[in-house]
Amino acid sequence: MTRGGLDRVINRTVVRTRQAPEPCELCGAPLRAAHDHILEEHREEQLLCACRPCALLFERGAASLGRFQLVPDRRVRLTGPPLADLGVPVGLAFFVRKPDGPVVAHYPSPVGATRWDLDAATWARLTTEYEQLSSMRPAVEAFLVAVVRGMDERWLVPIDDCHRLVALVRGEWKGMSGGQQLWTRIARFFAELSAREEKGGRHGSDQGGQTRRGA
Repeated sequence: MTRGGLDRVINRTVVRTRQAPEPCELCGAPLRAAHDHILEEHREEQLLCACRPCALLFERGAASLGRFQLVPDRRVRLTGPPLADLGVPVGLAFFVRKPDGPVVAHYPSPVGATRWDLDAATWARLTTEYEQLSSMRPAVEAFLVAVVRGMDERWLVPIDDCHRLVALVRGEWKGMSGGQQLWTRIARFFAELSAREEKGGRHGSDQGGQTRRGA
């Protein structure tokens, strides 16, 4: 595709009209169950569902030409750091680096994700000690931690996985502690991350849930 063709795709108005069940939000084509997501930079934390042809435009470099950024599809299990080194008061959280540098901790809760700015010196030290954290892409990848209820999980994941987790907690939370059903489903969520890592991401299989924009 020519540079002019890419410009027309990434600078046009995002398709909002539902032209088909679960359509691509860029072109309106039907989506597979497992599909890509694109972050619209001017709408913080808003994800657009994208068909594979549209996603390939950004995968091949078109993201640098416009306001969209393709959410990557890598999941890497990490061995650290210890929860105490992160300086957060809860055992379930994810960390996102903003394009301008600051790192924000998000805590899934019954009302959505609450936030806490991580100390800059703490993050700088962690990225020195744990090299894989330094490769985390701003806005579209996250460091996800679950050290709670017998779980001990640390992952580098696409931001859409974190949106799914936030939606799960918000939708399933019961009582003061969340309820056993919620924690069972969270454990299953991390088991699915392991399966996706082994299969090579969402394009290794058509199985999996869908992440809605703004979940």
